Order: sequence, then C-alpha cells, then structure tokens
Amino acid sequence: MRVAPVAGGAFPAYVEGMAHKSFTSAKGPSQRQLRVGELIRRILSEVLSRGDVHDPDLNKFYITVGEVQMSADLRVATVHVMPLGGKDVEGAIALLAKHQGELRHHVSKGMIIKHVPELRFRRDITFDQLDETRRLLDDERVRRDVEAAPRDGDDA
Repeated sequence: MRVAPVAGGAFPAYVEGMAHKSFTSAKGPSQRQLRVGELIRRILSEVLSRGDVHDPDLNKFYITVGEVQMSADLRVATVHVMPLGGKDVEGAIALLAKHQGELRHHVSKGMIIKHVPELRFRRDITFDQLDETRRLLDDERVRRDVEAAPRDGDDA
C-alpha cells in the first residue's frame, strides 16, 4: 500500500484523491464558513434595520451586526451585535435570543442551506478593542518606539 505524506501524518494512497477535511481550529475559518457567516450577517442586518421582527421593544434598538462566526459544521452561528450607542447591550441580546426562531426563519428565506444554524448572540467587542488600540498608540512610550523603528527601504 502506497502512503502519501500530508501535514500531520500519512494516509493510504486511496485517500489521496479524496477531499481532506479542514480542521479550522489551527488554520482559522474556511472560505465556506466566512461566506456563510457574511451572508447571515447581511440578512440579519437587513431584517433588523427594516424592523421585520414583530416586537416593538426590539424594534426600538438600532442594532449593528458586526460579525458572524460559524462553527466548523455550520450548525451554530455566533452573532456579534452592538446596539447604537452601546446602551443596554444585555437587554438587546436577551430580546434577540427571545426571537431567535423568527430570525432563523428570515435567514432560511434569504439563503439556501441544508441546516439553518442556531443563532447565538454575543456582545461585539470590536469597538472596545479599537479603543484599547487607540489608547495604546497614544501612549508616549509606544509612540517613541514607533518613531524610532527603522522604516522599509531605509539603509541602516
């Protein structure tokens, strides 16, 4: 039996022609995960901006859908959301979770997929990370190091 070397071990020759499963934990998300996540993000953004969910409490919020991360099997979508102004994040997430079934229905109408993923809502921390990055870059020690670092193309 011929053995074909691949990353992480060796497989018999009959496995060579088969598609290799990508275990995304070390490599990051696959293209399919990224595509499906972006499509779900767009659909949810449109549904929430139009106020298609039948709940006046939820429609009071202007919710930004920052990112959707998909599980490897595409069965779970973690939706990162933030209400405009960042106020009452927990209340908005609770209302979104309460209407998960209706939101999944809108997702299923907007795309063709075998299994509509379970939606899990989390606080979007991207804005917090941006603020922290700005704070670090404004630090005098960091600014001094950045200015002292040699630039590409400089002859040192």
